[in-house]
Amino acid sequence: QVQLVESGGGLVQPGGSLRLSCAASGTRFRFNVMKWYRQAPGKQREEVAGITSGGNTNYADSVKGRFTISGDNGKNTVYLQMNSLKPEETAVYYCYADFPGYRVWGQGTQVTVSS
Repeated sequence: QVQLVESGGGLVQPGGSLRLSCAASGTRFRFNVMKWYRQAPGKQREEVAGITSGGNTNYADSVKGRFTISGDNGKNTVYLQMNSLKPEETAVYYCYADFPGYRVWGQGTQVTVSS
């Protein structure tokens, strides 16, 4: 059974930084795409950033220039470096992975931006 395990969330002050990690286990396949989403209380889940197996990346307009997604396709691991965080970015951040034949979500990690 494929599982995604996220880590790195926590409490950070406005303007601060956090680095999230997501590691996949239980599969011998390499991911096609891995993405980060977030869901704030009372809001819909939104895509934050994504990376393909070839290293192509995409970002939501709201995080461009502040967030960086990177990954290790050989290790099925993806990272999200988040800088200059804002209070409105408080949310549960979810990892998503697309493997050949199936897709899987992580359970999420809480990010709280507050002074």
